[in-house]
Amino acid sequence: MLRYAADENFNNDILRGLRRRDDRLDVVRVQDVGLSGILDPILLDWAARESRVILSHDVSTMVGFAYDRVKAGQPMPGLFEVSRQIPLGEVIEDLLLLARCSLEGEWEGQVLYLPLR
Repeated sequence: MLRYAADENFNNDILRGLRRRDDRLDVVRVQDVGLSGILDPILLDWAARESRVILSHDVSTMVGFAYDRVKAGQPMPGLFEVSRQIPLGEVIEDLLLLARCSLEGEWEGQVLYLPLR
């Protein structure tokens, strides 16, 4: 099962919904692991060391830093950019499906935009 790290501004209602639906899901908020206020490149580095796919709503900067890591040949276990425009239930379903059905390392070096279509 995928391991997630939600960036600092990720919608906590989504995280609560994920935990309600599957309490085995391994998802942490960056502020819960002492990483509040860190810059995106540092978060991406931490996520790579922890083998966690990042959940974010921050398309404006996070995506560029993720691709910079890939171009530099650095590990980037994946970035899921979640639109704020889709219903929470749909986001939760998509993230649960991805967590349960993805193979280890499947999202390495990739940015995925949700909702899934």
